[in-house]
Amino acid sequence: MPRRPVNPLAGSEQRRTPGDWLDFAVELYAEHDLALGQIATSAHDEALYLILHTLGLPMDSDERVLAKKLTAAQAKKLVDVFRRRVVDHTPAAYLTREAWLNDLRFYVDERVLIPRSYFLEIIPEQLDDLVADPKRVRRVVDVCTGSACLAILLAKHFPRAQVDAVDLSADALEVAKINLQAHRLGERVTLHRSDVFGAVPPVKYDVILSNPPYEPSAHCDRLPVEFTREPRLALDGGRDGLDIIRKLLRQAKDRLTPDGIVLIEVGGLGPAMDREFAKLQPRWLTTTDESNCVCLITAARLQAWRG
Repeated sequence: MPRRPVNPLAGSEQRRTPGDWLDFAVELYAEHDLALGQIATSAHDEALYLILHTLGLPMDSDERVLAKKLTAAQAKKLVDVFRRRVVDHTPAAYLTREAWLNDLRFYVDERVLIPRSYFLEIIPEQLDDLVADPKRVRRVVDVCTGSACLAILLAKHFPRAQVDAVDLSADALEVAKINLQAHRLGERVTLHRSDVFGAVPPVKYDVILSNPPYEPSAHCDRLPVEFTREPRLALDGGRDGLDIIRKLLRQAKDRLTPDGIVLIEVGGLGPAMDREFAKLQPRWLTTTDESNCVCLITAARLQAWRG
């Protein structure tokens, strides 16, 4: 089997157009086992995004744009970006300093988890049917907010509500502040540095939402390089992945209005949730890929629970 070249971008000067670079990049992704899933699930889509972003081209550029000849300066930019992606395994979102959720742009860097969540489906499509009266929702909270992307989606969905955004990481809250300013929501979304609700004023919420750390520690130890670049605090949910979820549910009991709900994204922990929290009767919400990994728990169930 031939050895990989010491410089995987050797010969890149032969790539004269963005389209040439796209074909080259897809080959590099396969040859160097680059991990996907942080902003795209295919090498083609992620590489195309990196090329267009690096060159300042529209994301809907067509084949004519991809066939235009690159300048020397443009080619150098692509070499620099793909060297960091291929050689250093730097996640694409950390290279571009952005992540998109639906049509909203969020600033991200190494201080926060790269936003990706099934709440992108739940908030716009199902949330109004899950609360008692959407027009009367006045207070919601995003626990483990990270970049504040979900807090911002909640604020936009419930324009009359005050939103709290909670995270233990001071670094993450600095990024959250950048995004609140960019989306002009600094007056409606309040940031709290807290371990779940420990340092949050005692108010009651209509909706408690959380995409917490839920990966078991042993799984975090085996993650691909790209995922180890993300803050472990935002991924590691303890030995069985449920450490933060247990704490959240215990504390949520006294934090909900009578008709309030808790929504938690739990990845592959659905069976474990059903076993440990059977008395709470988690209701699993349907997602398009049928992973159904977001559960709903009502205030009434929590009040009757002796957790």
